[in-house]
Amino acid sequence: MGDHMKGIVLAGGGGSRLHPLTLATSKQLLPVYDKPMIYYPLSVLMQAGITDILVISTPDALPSMRALLGDGSHLGISLSYAEQTEPRGIADAFLVGADHVAGSPTVLILGDNIFHGPGLPAALAAARDNEKGCTLFGYRVEDPERFAVAGTDGNGKLVSLEEKPERPISDIAVTGLYFYDSDVVDIAKRVRPSGRGELEITDVNRIYLEEKDADLVVLGRGCSWLDAGTTESLNEAVQYVRALESRQRIRISCLEEIAFSMGLITAEECYELGYEMRNSDYGKYVMSIARPNH
Repeated sequence: MGDHMKGIVLAGGGGSRLHPLTLATSKQLLPVYDKPMIYYPLSVLMQAGITDILVISTPDALPSMRALLGDGSHLGISLSYAEQTEPRGIADAFLVGADHVAGSPTVLILGDNIFHGPGLPAALAAARDNEKGCTLFGYRVEDPERFAVAGTDGNGKLVSLEEKPERPISDIAVTGLYFYDSDVVDIAKRVRPSGRGELEITDVNRIYLEEKDADLVVLGRGCSWLDAGTTESLNEAVQYVRALESRQRIRISCLEEIAFSMGLITAEECYELGYEMRNSDYGKYVMSIARPNH
């Protein structure tokens, strides 16, 4: 799909499942162990090689997001911002972001989704190379009725999609990471609001499945997926990141490290970003990435 692929992080919503934590702040600015939640989805787009990214959030939260991330130039990427005045469903991201997408293939990721694992970069690269239709990512879960569920045939090919079914056809949840070809805005415009008045992303994906091409990549043992949208799952995500980082002496979803490893910034620029945060362990880590022997 080439270098003109665009990215969108949908970081809107009132975070009502996390009240009172989110009464005065955006869910995506809450800490997941050592960094704000939005670092995790941003890191996935960067690892997919996407450098032109739109952050969609509520009017209240946007100033804080901007204060946190700026225009992205310090990371060698381009960040822009748009507001979603009220939660109108995930597919609404393509109406809000229509000018940003402007006929390009696009990757959408939800602001509370955390993906990690050695198998992830290869899965992202494969989805990026898929020229037509859409690529969805599945993950086997205990409670598929909470999610959109993917039904597959004997060869693992996607055959059906159901939104929060009472009797799930499989245990494969559709995660909040979606790769689309350049038709996605036109397709999103065709979707009618659901009973809740929202534009469901599952309806967009169904149109792709029926009319074009929809691939499903089930993330296996080399990957973890967490959705930090409830108090319980947020806490689980914190424990997961903490366990990984303390055992392996790494930091996952460290934007500065990813920017440096992908050649978007120099060692010197990376060191400077760490130095600005030198009182924190995170800042010290970023400095050590840039100058491993100091």
